[in-house]
Amino acid sequence: MKTLREVPRTVRLLCCGIFFNAVVSFTFVYLFVWLTGPRGLTVAQAGVLSGIGGVGLVAGNFTGGWFGDRYGHRRALLAGAAVSGGVLCVIALLPVAALYAALPLAQYASGVVRSANSALVAVSVPEGSRRQGFAVMRFASNAGFTVGPPLGALVAARFSYDWLFLADGIGTLLFAAYASRVLPAHGAVQSPRPRDADAPGFRSELRARPAVLVLLAAIVCVDLVYRQQYSTLPVFLGDHGFDAQVYGWLIAVNGGVILCLELPAAHALRKRAPLSVVGSGLLLVGLGYAALVPSASLGAAVALMVSLTLGEILYKTTATAYVADQAPAHAQGRFQSLYAGASISGQVLAPPLGGALYASAPGLLWPLCAGLAALAGLAVLWARRLPGAPAGADTGPLLETGSPRRAAAG
Repeated sequence: MKTLREVPRTVRLLCCGIFFNAVVSFTFVYLFVWLTGPRGLTVAQAGVLSGIGGVGLVAGNFTGGWFGDRYGHRRALLAGAAVSGGVLCVIALLPVAALYAALPLAQYASGVVRSANSALVAVSVPEGSRRQGFAVMRFASNAGFTVGPPLGALVAARFSYDWLFLADGIGTLLFAAYASRVLPAHGAVQSPRPRDADAPGFRSELRARPAVLVLLAAIVCVDLVYRQQYSTLPVFLGDHGFDAQVYGWLIAVNGGVILCLELPAAHALRKRAPLSVVGSGLLLVGLGYAALVPSASLGAAVALMVSLTLGEILYKTTATAYVADQAPAHAQGRFQSLYAGASISGQVLAPPLGGALYASAPGLLWPLCAGLAALAGLAVLWARRLPGAPAGADTGPLLETGSPRRAAAG
């Protein structure tokens, strides 16, 4: 495939490791079941522990890039994987009280690995090909996640849930060992370029790129909406007579369409203006949730998932590459950390906010989700006019028909 040929060999090898790591990273899919089952915790206690772990994951994503910019992205990845794998290997043996420290530590280290992976792709792939690079990375991760949960279910059924943590830990340590072999010990993928003494600071770099700030805010908003599919959506479907099997098939539609279309889409849209692609993707996310407003039918649920998936294909890879292209060399890791943290913020925000609204006013949830995603999409499309947005041709929203057009100057 041409998309793969456009990506450097080092990145392709890293993505093979990301696939393997995603396959064995099934621990936190079954974390809640393990806490309420073998560990004997109440639903409320399990919710608190899961939430604390989620905070650790988001914090690792937000701060991991600082370690990479300072010490090298390769070192950040190896250290994060070593800590995460080591904790996971012993976590099943720990008393419940120790889990309040061990879970967020393991998740924090996992977040550092996630941001380091993105930074390594950003510094290894030349500008102009980064969408393809991030598409390959997401393909590897999504393919691994498609295989991992069913494999984890087999391990839990054949042995016990405790074995999931051990397998995840050993697998993460093996990923660290593999990465240490395939990633060069010297060069761009290890250490960022030194910053000139007269270069502006990180905050000044951000302020000089207002379009990036708008994009990051939009991603936080849309991730709050996007991750309702993992929290309130299954509850909504159950309340309207659909069983867990229907929900499982909907999630399978999401994964299958992404695996089939994301790489070809990244190649086909590589010359389209990034903010137009991202804004159109966010609008599709809003359109998907709007399908649930008039109806709770199976057709509406399928329409939601198809629109949501197409929107994800458009915005996730393109937004990641856009932030990488806008970042100065000395702050590539921190820019990727900001995006990584924004792109996973819904994991902490979506369940409590969506659950509270669904409990108090269920009829408002989907209209608000649709409206918030639509506003985020319009904000990104508007940001094309801001200073720092890429110069040159802008294609307009992909949802519009007609010929490409240039954005207004200014």
